[in-house]
Amino acid sequence: MALKTYKPYTKSNRGTILIDRSQLWKGKPYKPLTSINKSSRGRNNLGRITSRNTGGGHKQRYREVDFYRRKFDMIGDVERIEYDPNRSCHIMLVKFEDGKKYYYLAPQNIKAGDKIQNGPNSEIKTGNCLQLKDIPVGMNVHNVEIHPGAGGKIARSAGTSVIITGNDGNYTLIKMASGEVRKIDSRAMATIGVLSNPDQKNIKIGKAGRSRWLGRRPHTRGVAMNPVDHPLGGGEGKTAGGRHPVSRTGQSAKGLKTRDNKRTDKYIVRRRGKKRA
Repeated sequence: MALKTYKPYTKSNRGTILIDRSQLWKGKPYKPLTSINKSSRGRNNLGRITSRNTGGGHKQRYREVDFYRRKFDMIGDVERIEYDPNRSCHIMLVKFEDGKKYYYLAPQNIKAGDKIQNGPNSEIKTGNCLQLKDIPVGMNVHNVEIHPGAGGKIARSAGTSVIITGNDGNYTLIKMASGEVRKIDSRAMATIGVLSNPDQKNIKIGKAGRSRWLGRRPHTRGVAMNPVDHPLGGGEGKTAGGRHPVSRTGQSAKGLKTRDNKRTDKYIVRRRGKKRA
């Protein structure tokens, strides 16, 4: 997908960069695979705000994407590639030989009319879903299961994938985008290819109104608050420095490791590297 820029007829147009979606399906989604997606507006069941700066946004329907890919030994035709407001990558509507339709995550370089397949007898090509043990080392895969039969959990956002780096007994080694190398059960399913819409990271929304369409309410910086409202608040004038950066609840915001799951430490072969400044 290409990026769209605009001539600066208005102040908001000057910095706006959006995704060109002219190649996507222009009609409505396949209704039997959609459901009501009611916004919580950042409230819990008591009506109290538990997620700040959330609310409003355009009305949406949820597309029921199949992350399990259990339709084995049957050829499916990609009918169309669609925009999904609930995720960053695009989705594809696939019709199988028995007439049933499913929404799947759409990888790059796949188009309407292509054929895909799930299961052990599938060909090694983009869009097909197989067990990790059946995929060659060095392949890029997405929608990877952590446990066999639990549905894809790893690498589901736009432009992402993980690389199969080797095998270790009943486990397959995968390298994440963060650099972490992890062991996954070789019977887990994964889909070949890199996910679509890699330019999602280059979007510049250009104006505050577009944030409201996405359901994001105005955000107040902690340093602009009073001391009673935020750990970074207070001071004379624009005093922004001199304090350790933390969240509103006091959680450190600079490199504090919060992972605490010793049960799964044995599956991590190499931890992710530190971010470079």
